Amino acid sequence: MHARRVSGTRACTYGGCQRPRISLCGTVLSHHMTSFCASASTTAAASIYECLGGAPAIQRLVDRFYRLMDELPEAHAVRQLHPSSLSGSAESLFKFLSGWFGGPPLYLLERGHPHLRRRHKPYAIDAVVRDEWMLCMQLALAEQVDDLALRASIQRAFSGMADHLINTDHVTASRIECPSPCDS
Repeated sequence: MHARRVSGTRACTYGGCQRPRISLCGTVLSHHMTSFCASASTTAAASIYECLGGAPAIQRLVDRFYRLMDELPEAHAVRQLHPSSLSGSAESLFKFLSGWFGGPPLYLLERGHPHLRRRHKPYAIDAVVRDEWMLCMQLALAEQVDDLALRASIQRAFSGMADHLINTDHVTASRIECPSPCDS
């Protein structure tokens, strides 16, 4: 790895770069991560941020993700963990993804290291909540990211992060009531 400690913060030293590098759950999607969208006309590897289309594309992804969370009955448990207005959550996710995908480290500059497990500790996150969050993100990615290899790579990274955030063995009760005993 091309990283060294700088004033207690891990910083990238690749090519003399000194930008902060975010590593979460063993997954680094830094500004030097090569991508799957390099074409014959591209001479340098692009960041995920650039491959997706920069800030406008990240904002569309985040907006669609939260619309799905709001609309899908299958996302009820994860939706209940959020405030009635999703605007603050959307703003935080946009800023986080901007830096995580290799763009401007907006979240890091404003709030410091995300410490995702610590920030999510007050919320009971089990496998059901994780799966509902992933459903919304997978559907948003499917609509927003045409490059299948890039989408698969991003989904794997999100999956690892979502697994890392599980903090309880308690399983969220299903919100779908069966009118009679459910037979499988």
